[in-house]
Amino acid sequence: MKKIILGILAFTALASAASLQAQGAAPAQAPAAAPATAPLPALTAEQIVNKNLDAVGGKDAISKIKSMSSEASMQVMGNEAPSKTVVVDGVGLRTESEFNGMKIISCYTDKGGWMQNPMAGAADPTPMPDEQYNAGKGGIYVGGLLYDYAAKGSTIALASQDDKTYTIKLTTKEKQDYSFVIDAKTFLVSTMITTASMQGQPVTLTTNYSDYRKTDAGFVVPYNMGMDFGGQFQLSLTVTKVEMNKTIDPAVFAMPKS
Repeated sequence: MKKIILGILAFTALASAASLQAQGAAPAQAPAAAPATAPLPALTAEQIVNKNLDAVGGKDAISKIKSMSSEASMQVMGNEAPSKTVVVDGVGLRTESEFNGMKIISCYTDKGGWMQNPMAGAADPTPMPDEQYNAGKGGIYVGGLLYDYAAKGSTIALASQDDKTYTIKLTTKEKQDYSFVIDAKTFLVSTMITTASMQGQPVTLTTNYSDYRKTDAGFVVPYNMGMDFGGQFQLSLTVTKVEMNKTIDPAVFAMPKS
């Protein structure tokens, strides 16, 4: 059980990045019968994404954010782990989680990723597996995966819609798929679904977002997030502090020598 907890903690860079950059829980169970409602407006995938970007502050506000740092409290399987994340737009993402007084680090850059987990016997920094890197490297962009997606080589499509949500499927140039469930009233992301690798095994990673708040920079971010790892393990994360455009030394993303 301890190794499972440590494995989840080592994977939290993706969690922390997603919590600040939501831009859809496995698909919801069919709801009970309810009165018929009017169908949603027929919007294209591009129109839905644009409305989402407007909802989180607009492209102009996002373009002015060059760095973001946050602090959070993570609850996983009855254990608490404080977490810190820093992002420099297009350069790197670094997350540190503390467990039993020891730091677990995950770091993504535009060139690769690395991690360090002394509690699991990996006292030295080691390169990140490709599957984990590809699943989380989109976190190095402050605006998230949907912002300026075409310039990053990604494509989008309207996968489905019902009377309350639109689901946008985004595929990166590395063929990593993400599904964003977007609320039809607020146009904020309620859920994101992707496939990731944990301890060498593929898992469906489902992230639910809530408690969206506007920061001083005008960028709206979710302060609460619940994650589900293939129905096997869950964790929750509550953001306690967010700072925009703080000076961050890019050297923090470099993998230290053993």
